[in-house]
Amino acid sequence: MRRLRKIMLRSLLIFTTLLVVFGIYFAFAIRIDVPVIENDTTLNWKRETISTEFYKVNQNWLKHSESGLWELYVEGNAYERGVANGMLTKELHEFQEDAFIKQIQILVPDLTYLNYLKFFVGYFNRHLPDHIINEYKEEILGISKFASDKYDFIAPKYHRILNYHGAHDIGHALQDKNMTVGCTSFSVWDKKSADGKLLVGRNFDFYSGDDFAKNKIIQFTNPSTGYKFATVTWSGFIGACSGMNEKGITVTINAAKSSIPTDVATPIALLAREILQYAKNIDEAIAIANKRKVFVSESILVGSASDNKTISIEKSPEKMDVYEVENTNQIICPNHYQGKEYINDLSNLNNQIESSSLYRSIRLKQLLGNKDTLSYLSAATILRDQKGLNNKNIGLTNEKSLNQLLAHHAVIFKPQDKLMWVSANPFQCGEFVCYNLDSVFAKAKTLNVNQAINVSKYTIAADPFLKTKGYRDFLHFKNIKHYIQFITKASETIQLSPQLENAFIQSNPQSYYMYQILGDYFLSRKNTQKAAQCYELALTKEIATLKEEKKIRASLNKCQTLKIN
Repeated sequence: MRRLRKIMLRSLLIFTTLLVVFGIYFAFAIRIDVPVIENDTTLNWKRETISTEFYKVNQNWLKHSESGLWELYVEGNAYERGVANGMLTKELHEFQEDAFIKQIQILVPDLTYLNYLKFFVGYFNRHLPDHIINEYKEEILGISKFASDKYDFIAPKYHRILNYHGAHDIGHALQDKNMTVGCTSFSVWDKKSADGKLLVGRNFDFYSGDDFAKNKIIQFTNPSTGYKFATVTWSGFIGACSGMNEKGITVTINAAKSSIPTDVATPIALLAREILQYAKNIDEAIAIANKRKVFVSESILVGSASDNKTISIEKSPEKMDVYEVENTNQIICPNHYQGKEYINDLSNLNNQIESSSLYRSIRLKQLLGNKDTLSYLSAATILRDQKGLNNKNIGLTNEKSLNQLLAHHAVIFKPQDKLMWVSANPFQCGEFVCYNLDSVFAKAKTLNVNQAINVSKYTIAADPFLKTKGYRDFLHFKNIKHYIQFITKASETIQLSPQLENAFIQSNPQSYYMYQILGDYFLSRKNTQKAAQCYELALTKEIATLKEEKKIRASLNKCQTLKIN
């Protein structure tokens, strides 16, 4: 007995020692050094309120436009830009972080798992600073000085904001088995463009809750090194998802299929930002992309005023290709690769079969083919299209449509004219507000009143869809959907009334997803007959992805199995 006790005590001591050693290793492994700023010139900076929703810090400013878009101008070196950004957008940043954390808690409601996930992300991202240039780390540090205290339990402010810049990449990789959304972009030039000039359009279908897209920011950046540029962004984020610089280089990013990464690298939005800031033509953009290693697969659509064409840089952790079309004057960028380097890759082929990407690319070709030439007005019409192939009604919010009614923003560029149009809320359905980069930067330093900086004569009117029964149906569908999904998981005692069930069906009758949600509800209530009917109806509609179809068929089989038993 004494011998057994000694063995147990020795084992416990060894286990405790290993645990302590691992804890020390983990603490050092996830430690991220904070940049040191010598001769900090921002210590006495203060934010001034010039007028309602118009704020200034020296020559930097933030203002709320009549369109609902926020407009931000920052200048100087990296740290100065970050501090100005952080001071000006402090309240917006807190709202944005609230929305982001809320969405994470919805996706991961288990607090124990959420806490585990926090440490996993911290460990996985331990080498993230090694892949971010010092300039951008200093800019992030400046922003982090004004981040909210309420989320310090997740991580210190600098570490938190730094990690958020890899959130798109990690989320993209972890969701890859079921890519729930897909961005679409395209470009035309020469004879396909109404005036012969380069024209680029894109939908950024990134959704992290309604609140996340509430405060869209058009950021105009005048850096001490590199070129002036504008991005469509949100507070606290310095990467580029959609943007254009003063030399007429445009960038948009589109996710492709990725395996789960084993190590961190450069976040794709920071690579796109570097191209915007430091490239003046396609060759320089390609050279910058070649320098950086990424940890997810992504396409960067790069338009160039000086080259009067657009190419797609297709990049993955293993290799890179440059896709450009021969003997034509248009290019599309879906969520799968099109270049020779990837054309026979199994993961790329599977992506085309399993996701909605190939379907959307065919639909986009149809829409482009319907017009001899494209103007910025017709580009907006394409970005707002909700139909399927051959104008088929495939239901509201279907991932196979170009406009899935969830986009963070849509944007149109005319690089030679330095014009960019940005969609106001909601989605790409609000008016497209036009900005002339040369004009904005010319007046930015002396802007002292909250005056309009957009080019009003080029404003694209809001989508007429917003005034139709279809839009009211969409809002009704969305509200009832949330309610049914909540009661499906939350409580078996709450029953769905026949009136609400019928209202839900009428709100989106061509949607497979609507019937799938009803099927899940009835299955949760052990009403296998009604659930099976809903799943069978879902299978008669246009289903977004192969995985969703398999999921519906599995649920239908479950109904039949439960019925037999």
